Amino acid sequence: MLPVLHAAVTWTLVGLILTIQLVHYPLFSQVGEPGWPAYEREHQNRITWLVGPLMLAELLSAGWLTLRPPEGLPVWSLWLGLALALTIWVSTGLVQSPLHGRLSATFDAGLHARLVGSNWLRTAAWLLRGGLCVWWLWLLH
Repeated sequence: MLPVLHAAVTWTLVGLILTIQLVHYPLFSQVGEPGWPAYEREHQNRITWLVGPLMLAELLSAGWLTLRPPEGLPVWSLWLGLALALTIWVSTGLVQSPLHGRLSATFDAGLHARLVGSNWLRTAAWLLRGGLCVWWLWLLH
């Protein structure tokens, strides 16, 4: 049951990161200078309430699966999944969140480009995690 729930949370985050990376972040440059600070602050407030609980659920369930591996799943793949989740957390905390903080004062095209570019790491990590989850479910059935 936990692998199914874990996969559901992970794939929800895959869909969310693809929407952010391919739609939402690129559109930041279209907001305009006068409304930008309020827009960025509101983005941070709203996205945190959506992403925060999902990321926490994903990390906790990844840890649980790794520490108590279901029979039939390669342990190395569970550790890889956990490492990818931790990579996402580190990137979020050390790269994306600080960039959002700096962007909340004023729109800066260079910072925006760094945000979009650096976010590809999280996007790739979540896509890999999603692939692992599909593989795990296939192995378990």
